[in-house]
Amino acid sequence: MPMQIRQLGPGFVGEVSGLDLTKPLPKEDIAAIHEGMDKYAVLIFHDQPLDDAQQLAFTQSLGPIELAIGVSLRKPEEQRLPNTFADVSNLDKNGEPFARDDRRRLYALGNQLWHSDSSFKVVPAKYSLLHARKVVSKGGNTEFADMRQAYDALDQETKDLCEALICEHSQMFSRAKHGFTEFAPEERERFKPVLQRLVRVHPSTGRKSLYLSSHAGRIVGWPEPEAKAFLMDLTEMATQREFTYAHKWRVGDLVIWDNRSTMHRARPFPHDQPRDVRRTTLMGDAPTVEQQAA
Repeated sequence: MPMQIRQLGPGFVGEVSGLDLTKPLPKEDIAAIHEGMDKYAVLIFHDQPLDDAQQLAFTQSLGPIELAIGVSLRKPEEQRLPNTFADVSNLDKNGEPFARDDRRRLYALGNQLWHSDSSFKVVPAKYSLLHARKVVSKGGNTEFADMRQAYDALDQETKDLCEALICEHSQMFSRAKHGFTEFAPEERERFKPVLQRLVRVHPSTGRKSLYLSSHAGRIVGWPEPEAKAFLMDLTEMATQREFTYAHKWRVGDLVIWDNRSTMHRARPFPHDQPRDVRRTTLMGDAPTVEQQAA
């Protein structure tokens, strides 16, 4: 059965059928996935019983991966997965859910804010690939917002204003929004802000999009209160229902999204239920400031 894509969301999000991701794919299918990502920005694959090796092999068939190093508060000896995976589960090394007041869990609650993966890195991520191994009884959806449509909806004056703006991104900015501010000196150094453009141009399609994220906390050259208010207004506009889609997870789902074109957020779920979801990530091409200038 050849690969097929059925649109699910409002102008984006595609449901893919006809592929078995547990096996190596021919180059024609890899090309079709990239084409689908350019069009839909989010692709959903159901019933993919991947193990870690298969998920990693599929990810690497799409491009070079980004290692998950220094992005969480898990210490090296507390890691459940190798650094080829971002562990976005609520589980400790023994597979047990974190206690409600566990610092690692409280930090991870920042994933419930609208964001783009790795926007806090000098070279931000390209694709994220999240695979569901164990899901909860209720909640835990992932919502996506199309930043291309959000940009298109801006009036020309606001587009012109956004065009040259450079933002500072840090995980400390996003965590502060829900009250997590206690960082050790080493963590503050590790999470120091990086610069990203507010408007991006997709290298394959040429479409412009807003590069928003909860990690964005300042605009270069703007007073901080004004910058935060402006970014909050943009985020509120960009995450209206007409630009968003909610995915309800089931075991075996693999979802790919393009961080250059979308934002996403996790939704709350019972803290004492195990939720095992594992993310592999593709590297971006260059810092957004340099990429745009080129």
